[in-house]
Amino acid sequence: MSIAIVPADALPQVGQAPKDVQHYMRAGTLGLPALPPLSLYIHLPWCLKKCPYCDFNSHEQRGNHEGGVPEQRYIDALMADLEASLPLIWCRTVHSVFIGGGTPSLFSPQSIDRLISGLRARLRMEPDCEITMEANPGTFEKDRFKAFRHAGITRLSIGVQSFDDRFLGALGRVHNGAQARAAVQEAAESFETFNLDIMYALPGQTEVDVAKDLETALAFQPPHISIYHLTIEPNTYFAKFPPVVPEDDTAYDMLDRITAMTGAAGMQRYEISAYARPGHQCFHNTNYWQFGDYLGIGAGAHGKLSFAHRIVRQAKLRDPQRYMEAALAGRALASDDDVRRKDLPFEYMLNALRLRGGFALQDYLDRTGLPISTIRPALDAAQRKGLVVEEAGRIVPTERGFDFLSDLQELFLGDA
Repeated sequence: MSIAIVPADALPQVGQAPKDVQHYMRAGTLGLPALPPLSLYIHLPWCLKKCPYCDFNSHEQRGNHEGGVPEQRYIDALMADLEASLPLIWCRTVHSVFIGGGTPSLFSPQSIDRLISGLRARLRMEPDCEITMEANPGTFEKDRFKAFRHAGITRLSIGVQSFDDRFLGALGRVHNGAQARAAVQEAAESFETFNLDIMYALPGQTEVDVAKDLETALAFQPPHISIYHLTIEPNTYFAKFPPVVPEDDTAYDMLDRITAMTGAAGMQRYEISAYARPGHQCFHNTNYWQFGDYLGIGAGAHGKLSFAHRIVRQAKLRDPQRYMEAALAGRALASDDDVRRKDLPFEYMLNALRLRGGFALQDYLDRTGLPISTIRPALDAAQRKGLVVEEAGRIVPTERGFDFLSDLQELFLGDA
């Protein structure tokens, strides 16, 4: 999975350069005692075909160069984008990298090797830095995943969605069930840690169908599974032509079945949509949920960066061609704004309450620079409603809180 993408079409298309670092270090309304862990998100925006449910910044490959994708020029742009941002993260260590899309596995292993080598030459990276890349079975060929492993990818995330040809067709996927199984098999042979993306509540799907999909997935003994409810997003094909999907009660039954089956297979549900075997939780996504920092590079990527007195959100130009031109000129930024103090409680809770283990009250203070008093009334209301419990300095969602997560998060929309 990937969240560092700007879905809106309204971003300006005239790029700007990052401001001088002193601009970000000036006095402000926050007082962060320390900076959180830093991750890097890289967006590769091309795919074979736009899926009807997808609202990410993805573009069907076209043209005659490199299979329709300008791989080398795009990597040049990524490196220029990164170099322009380096003063903002100077001396900070990168703990994880996530290469999302689009379909990053459209890029050749040689290009991914060049990309990762470029990162290592420019960044201070943890020796055991988690480097995840999204891949789709429709781009799978023999030994390709193994080549990505040799290029430096340590964790593969495979967009399976379903192993059933009926539902893959309904989702507009370019692969079939046999290709999905072959891709997962090679991933299992090449990577110690890999993830399977699975979707449920699909058009025409029953609880029995979901169980069959999960049985197939669990047979490969994946270390990690991300399972998402199909949602109809604005500005997608499905928004214009909505499919008939299972009712909410049926979808809840499906999720209960999923949680029971993964639990029986030794996988823990550590986040609202993520299940992992011990030691295989995704550090990169956990850093998002714990309100860590991430620099975003690539067309439509966005990031969150903390400084002593402010937290900044940035977004890069969305259109790939304009992005490349602007990035090579050092002007890839589409927006660069401080997060308002009054918005921080909700932004923090929007992420932290997704975690099964919740969050420590001290972490809220450390990551936002705000006192606990800014969330205490909402916490008390959540406890009265049975949505969270407070124990040993931690706030933990209850089963009811997990089931009604949106209601829980909305309690924190008040002013800080």
